[in-house]
Amino acid sequence: MADESIFVLGSFVVSCSAKVSRFPRPGESLAADIVTIEPGGKGLNLAVAARRLGAGVDGLLAVGDDIASAFAAPALAKASLPATMLIRLPGKTGSGVGFTDAQGETCLAVDAGVNRALSAGHVREAAARIAAAAMVMAQFEIADEPIRAAFALARQAGVPTLLNPSPFRAIPAEMLADTHVLVLNQTEAEALAAEILPGASAPAEPGRFVAELGPALLALGPELVVLTLGAAGAVAVTAEGAIGQAALQVEAVDSLGAGDAFAATLGVALSRGLATADALRQAAAAGAIATRRAGVFEALGTQADIDQLLGMQP
Repeated sequence: MADESIFVLGSFVVSCSAKVSRFPRPGESLAADIVTIEPGGKGLNLAVAARRLGAGVDGLLAVGDDIASAFAAPALAKASLPATMLIRLPGKTGSGVGFTDAQGETCLAVDAGVNRALSAGHVREAAARIAAAAMVMAQFEIADEPIRAAFALARQAGVPTLLNPSPFRAIPAEMLADTHVLVLNQTEAEALAAEILPGASAPAEPGRFVAELGPALLALGPELVVLTLGAAGAVAVTAEGAIGQAALQVEAVDSLGAGDAFAATLGVALSRGLATADALRQAAAAGAIATRRAGVFEALGTQADIDQLLGMQP
């Protein structure tokens, strides 16, 4: 594999997203400006985003035995991802519904389907592929066991790991200890703070994050903790201190997938040896680019897109 090959513990979801003027109220039907049905899932988004940047990509994606699984193979082929990533399991393929309002805010609901059946056994069968990677990425549309297994294998092989714990649930201590890069949004940071800093006030406010939650998380294993702030950019904490990254201004259409683009690009950039500040800048550009089109699959940018956007910055 290429030096910067990325192994993604993925998820596959048939995604339906709608751009609306505002979120519908209970019992209300609204006319949508745009409706997009496409292959998705946070894990697939990570894999596609990394591949668009030119990284070699491998990993695991579970699909079911229903009609929705037919989306998967063509999606991988279109994204130049290896068909060997697919694991077919009995049951329902994951599916999800999302809304984006006129202010760019989003809300989502996801049925993980057979993504939750991806197992530690599947991961152990891919041990050699994990050991050959430059970075292992995971997200929380799959169960804890395969992530813990993959991160343990990565640790044994000296491969760094990146975790985006979304949709959020409690992060097992062993998993956190094996995580090198932790990427959180403010909602996830608040939920995590409730577990490790009970009673903390406004833990996802950037200043408090830098002073309190970030260092507390570093003490539990990660070497880099990143808080994404949407239109306000991002802030990262390492043992050397904090690094701020302003958001890059673009004409945003749909913010779905921006966080996945950010996380994937951060991981790829770090795997290529970029300094943390430079990797954050690349990630911010990728997140901004992903908002310029409706949907996610076609909106994820290339390295050339990132370089062009960064070249336009003062």
